[in-house]
Amino acid sequence: MTKTYLELIEIPDFHDRYEYLKITGQVGNATFGSRRYLNQMLYKYPEWRRIRNIVIERDKGCDLAHPDFEIHNQAAYIHHINPITIEDILNRDPKVLDLNNLITTTFDTHQAIHYGSERMLPKLPIERKPNDTCPWK
Repeated sequence: MTKTYLELIEIPDFHDRYEYLKITGQVGNATFGSRRYLNQMLYKYPEWRRIRNIVIERDKGCDLAHPDFEIHNQAAYIHHINPITIEDILNRDPKVLDLNNLITTTFDTHQAIHYGSERMLPKLPIERKPNDTCPWK
């Protein structure tokens, strides 16, 4: 199943967006292994840097493009919604730079998507009510 940014942003809840994206350790058919330098080189290309900036701006600097989860005090990561492979990079597959295949995340959210560590996901602050910390009132 091919997933898309346009489908993702229709999901209102942050954790449901995470569930949509979660791949739990299946980073494409062939992982980069000793050829990891290939995807690291990709992130130095001028085309990637340009697309990266467009994605962050489009997502308004928010984790999973969710307005309640602005990214502060940490780097923004760009996640490929549909994982890329060595062949995608070598063949310059359009999905590598496709805006509909990219989303802004934090490092922790990116790790959770790939490896299923839900406890790493950000949480909204608890909504406080008058006297909620004063049980005798």
